[in-house]
Amino acid sequence: MEEERVITSKALEMDDVIDNSIRPETIDEYIGQKEVKENIKVFIEAAKIRDESLDHVLLYGPPGLGKTTLAYIIARELGSNIKTASGPAIEKSGDLAAILSSLEKGDVLFIDEIHRMPRYIEEILYPAMEDFSLEIIVGSEGNSRNIRIDLPPFTLVGATTRAGDLSAPLRDRFGIVAKLEFYTVEELCDIVKRTARVLSFDITEDAAVELAKRSRGTPRIANRLFKRVRDFALVEKKDKVDLDITKTALDRLKVDAMGLDHTDHELLKAIIYKFNGGPVGIDAISNSIGEEAMTIEDVYEPYLLQMGLLKRTSRGRMVTDLAYQVLGITKENK
Repeated sequence: MEEERVITSKALEMDDVIDNSIRPETIDEYIGQKEVKENIKVFIEAAKIRDESLDHVLLYGPPGLGKTTLAYIIARELGSNIKTASGPAIEKSGDLAAILSSLEKGDVLFIDEIHRMPRYIEEILYPAMEDFSLEIIVGSEGNSRNIRIDLPPFTLVGATTRAGDLSAPLRDRFGIVAKLEFYTVEELCDIVKRTARVLSFDITEDAAVELAKRSRGTPRIANRLFKRVRDFALVEKKDKVDLDITKTALDRLKVDAMGLDHTDHELLKAIIYKFNGGPVGIDAISNSIGEEAMTIEDVYEPYLLQMGLLKRTSRGRMVTDLAYQVLGITKENK
């Protein structure tokens, strides 16, 4: 039977939908991202004072850091409705036109994975973002004409794991650009304890710290791991999550002390054993471990780079000396 993997691309694509009940609803409840949070709080308050829509917001960073949650909080703090869409799902100009024409004054439009929106669809967004107008072509070829539709003022919140993939014209139309960083162990510990309170299942302080350390700096993973550890505790008839059951559960889930899972180990070992430690291109790594290159770049690489286990060079990816130490491999015995 295939082992359960907690850190998978499919799981991480479900942006913050583990359980709506554990999503913070106000900016003060939102843990972490202190600088981003405080700045957005100021921008929202200023927009309210001016009685204008908030400038368009671009949120970027690795998956699972709370971009969707922050978009919902922005809408709530503005007292506005939120409408959501996904970049890959907007395939035709009519799809975007239908979304834009359904907006009401002050609405927040959240587009996840906005970097995957086709370029010709982006061009429809330009006048919508700048002038709150929608320009569409009607009629058949040779007998077509442009129609301009005025839109109510709205705020576009775009989320992306790849800010560099956005075209410069689209990126420049966002008045507020915020990068979300990996969370500290202390912040993740607070998130885990809050989740435990919301789900009415206690966790000890040392268990929360252990779980936070293995959560890859990512709230979504911390919440998912807590729910899996809670399952183990329930089956063991425990009334709380303690350190012993946390270690047992995470070991069973193959999440090591640094938060690395089976795929992380497989990726690092492939570079070491198959490509002599690197440098090696992303496509070669992808083929050697059977994961999509985009998944490696978006899901696995950011944390490995952050932890100093992997580095990018002009010639490709290389593992570091620390990776050898963590894996217990000596360069002579590889």
